[in-house]
Formats: sequence, structure tokens, C-alpha cells
Amino acid sequence: MSTSDNKIANKRANDPLDQLIFEEGLRIKQVWFDQSLDLIVVLLNNKKILKRPLSDFERLSNATEEQLLNFENDGIGIFWSEIDEDLSLRGFLKYELAHMDKPLVA
Repeated sequence: MSTSDNKIANKRANDPLDQLIFEEGLRIKQVWFDQSLDLIVVLLNNKKILKRPLSDFERLSNATEEQLLNFENDGIGIFWSEIDEDLSLRGFLKYELAHMDKPLVA
């Protein structure tokens, strides 16, 4: 391993989301879908829940229930090889932060 490789391997993340994921070990534990509610629900290993509208992702909103359930979760991303869609934990966190102060719509 070269010296430049050591500098990269030992470098700490500057971004708070990257710190949560790569240094503190925040991970996606489980994923659920409800097409009738237009909802993706993600349970994290810190017992927090993140939600996104399924309709935010065209391939997912057009997928069959069987296709939706055919995914892989490596903890930092969710992958659907059959429909060529990838979602990241970082993306879910950014969405949640951007929508924290928005009022509920009835």
C-alpha cells in the first residue's frame, strides 16, 4: 500500500452524513413498501424510521409488488437489479433533513 493510500484510508469524513454512515455505523436494517399509500419505509439500526413517497422513483412506482420485494440491502444502499434502481441511505437522510420543517398536509 502506498503512502497516498494510507492518507485516504485514515482520512475522517468531513460531511456529517458521511460521518454517521461510515464512522458511526448507521445502517438500513429493514425496508417496507406500501403501494396504496405511495410509501417506502426504512428502519435504521438506531431505531429511527425514514419515509419517502414511492412516486419519487419512477422505476419503483411502476414496478410490480414482486419486483419491489426483489431487492438487496447492504446497509448503506438498497438495490433492485431487475429494474435497475439503487437508493442510498445518504439520499434518504438528505431527503429527511430537507423536509423536517415542512408542515403536514391533510
